[in-house]
Amino acid sequence: MIFPLAMTLAASPLTLRSPAFAGGHAIPAKHTCKGADVSPALEWTVGPLGTRSYALIVDDPDAPGGTFVHWVLYNLAASTIRLAEGSREGTAGDNDFGKRGFGGPCPPPGAPHHYRFHLYALDSPVDLAPGATAEQLRAALTGHILAEGVLTGTFQR
Repeated sequence: MIFPLAMTLAASPLTLRSPAFAGGHAIPAKHTCKGADVSPALEWTVGPLGTRSYALIVDDPDAPGGTFVHWVLYNLAASTIRLAEGSREGTAGDNDFGKRGFGGPCPPPGAPHHYRFHLYALDSPVDLAPGATAEQLRAALTGHILAEGVLTGTFQR
């Protein structure tokens, strides 16, 4: 029997995790504006057959002005299944702090915010120059996503 692509993907999502924090739990201050503001280490399962690259977008849907992007990363090699803490692998895009690369959680004082790490397995590298925004990356991903994994952490000041 032949299954449509959507059914195949649902059966084999990427599993994304971090040795720095468990899904649904607090992100250590080291990875935020209260600490060294260094990206956490990440690990994931191998993408499905046909994976040619990975892309990552980290955002905060609880930000007062709407979803705030903390990290845009693309063209990670298909052989990559982990990023070390503070990694400089792949091509960095611009975050909503107006900087290239990772910008850690830095919410206003109050309720905890949720930080979603979206990892995408793609059927090709992304044809974008360094410094692309999350919006530009999402547009470039259209029709190329083979699988997705999400890891959510929290942080509160």
